[in-house]
Amino acid sequence: MQKVAVLDIPDNVYNWMVHFLNGHSHCTVYSGTTSAFLDIAASIIQGSSIGPAAYVINTGDLQAATPGNSLCKFTDDTYLIIPASNVTSRQAEINNIQTWAQRNNDTIRYDTI
Repeated sequence: MQKVAVLDIPDNVYNWMVHFLNGHSHCTVYSGTTSAFLDIAASIIQGSSIGPAAYVINTGDLQAATPGNSLCKFTDDTYLIIPASNVTSRQAEINNIQTWAQRNNDTIRYDTI
């Protein structure tokens, strides 16, 4: 919510978002067995109506580290695009994203093409 707090939005919208994001929990049902409920401690609730906007706000400060590379963000995914001319920057970009994720209490999952 720190990133939302700096936005120029009315207090009642900010307060609504705080209320919406607090108090959510999740359980898993598998093979007829239901796990215990665990609190969700994330600023983005996947599948929610505000999830895509919350993702855009949360990742707004994540930028590519190398000129010519780009990050495409959509809904709840970020794609790193590195042209062939910048192939040697791949590890620096991954390190940049990992550092950002740690600073923002986030995790990353790699899918390569």
